[in-house]
Amino acid sequence: MTIEADLNIAEIPYESGAIKFRYARVMAPDKTRWIRHGLFVAYHEHGTVASEGQYVDGKEDGLWRDLHPNGQPAAEGRYRAGQEVGVWRFWKPDGTEEPSTDYGD
Repeated sequence: MTIEADLNIAEIPYESGAIKFRYARVMAPDKTRWIRHGLFVAYHEHGTVASEGQYVDGKEDGLWRDLHPNGQPAAEGRYRAGQEVGVWRFWKPDGTEEPSTDYGD
C-alpha cells in the first residue's frame, strides 16, 4: 500500500486519563479504517515509556524497545513486515540480562 494521506496522531487514554498509546496513523485507501504508520509509543500508567517502535503500512517494522516501569530495558529486537526477526534480547527489571531468542531472518 502506498501512503498518500496525511498522518494523524491518535492518543488512547487509560481510565485515569493518562496516555496509554500514542501513534501515527493514516486512513486506509477505502476510507473504512485507520492504519498505523509511523511512530508508536505505549506508556505505563504512571507516564514512563513502556514500548516504542515504528509501523509501516499497519505492521511493526524496524527496531522495537520495551521498558520496565522503572525505565530499565525489558526487550529489544527488530520486526520486518510484522514478524520478529534476528536476535531479541531480554532483561529483568534489575538490568540482569535473560536468555535471548533468535528468530532468524
